[in-house]
Amino acid sequence: MFTNLVLLSKAAGDVTGKASQQASEVFQSAQAPIVELVNAAVTPLIMIVTAIAAIYAILLGAKLAKAEEPQEREKAKQALKNAIIGFVLIFVLLVVLRVTATPLSNWAQQYSK
Repeated sequence: MFTNLVLLSKAAGDVTGKASQQASEVFQSAQAPIVELVNAAVTPLIMIVTAIAAIYAILLGAKLAKAEEPQEREKAKQALKNAIIGFVLIFVLLVVLRVTATPLSNWAQQYSK
């Protein structure tokens, strides 16, 4: 009877090991296209954000130059500051995404085994 329990526990361990390996393979096959998509999309996104930021900053600068009343000038200044801060944050987050995508992918693969 003890031999049967040992054989059953060994068989259960083999099944659990196979299930874990299959789950790891499924995770890796699902993760690879996502990482490739992120790496492929970040560079064009950085260029698009930079172009939009430049155009928007020019338009807000023109609005600031045209403003005649002090209240309008203050609103234009604040809008320009907010736009610059927003675009810098977006740019930094895209760069961080680009830099961390591969190490995070490697880390996830390491712990999914």
